[in-house]
Amino acid sequence: MAKKDVFFAEGDSPKMMEAYKKAQETFKYFWRELSWEYRRIVPALDLACVKVAFSQKLNESDEPIVEHMWINEINFDGEKIYGKLINDPNELTNVKNGDSVEIPVDQISDWLFCTQGKTYGGYTIQAMRSEMNTKERKEHDNAWGLNFGDYNDILVAYEQKEKPENLIEHPMSGNMKDSLIDFLKQNPDELLSKDEFGYTFLHNETISGNKTSVEVLLQSGMDKNEKTNNGKTALDFARLLNWEHIIPILEK
Repeated sequence: MAKKDVFFAEGDSPKMMEAYKKAQETFKYFWRELSWEYRRIVPALDLACVKVAFSQKLNESDEPIVEHMWINEINFDGEKIYGKLINDPNELTNVKNGDSVEIPVDQISDWLFCTQGKTYGGYTIQAMRSEMNTKERKEHDNAWGLNFGDYNDILVAYEQKEKPENLIEHPMSGNMKDSLIDFLKQNPDELLSKDEFGYTFLHNETISGNKTSVEVLLQSGMDKNEKTNNGKTALDFARLLNWEHIIPILEK
């Protein structure tokens, strides 16, 4: 789906527009968590999905119909999000439940993951919950089967209050340092390997915000100047996603 085909409706409230903005700014934390989830032998996430705005002009009307719907089976290449639609459109006919879609980060409207009874993200959900009374919020949460907690206190990283350092780097990045060093010693070709789109190990670890992994890869001899087929270096992605703890390492 091209960027020009997806946008937000003019009638969206300021509160909801702010929710969209925050979701886009923090999406990198969603992807960081999901990228580690894909490596886990035992899954830790109960739910992981992204909300996207789909639009279509119907009956030659001046204003297109816009519907915000959820996708799952998420992948991310640093610029675009890929996934599968899991909602049935109310009015749109240009997409259907089960369709594969791709969308730029600046066109998502929300993200959400849930683990160990806590939800993370869900900015539009919390914006709606903030306007409900206690009974309505309870009914809403029961319908989802989730505990969304305090709508004024949105989490983005696991145990971020108990361990503020988790906002800087995912704990698994540090915990897996020795394993990564051993892996690279046993598989030195990984330092030269690229996928079909030109992404290296360093590109992917940078996109996921894994400082320790980035440091290990560079110390092991990986070339930080390698480019994807679209001409992006790891530093380009660090800057694009504003991973402030990684940018200085790649700028050296």
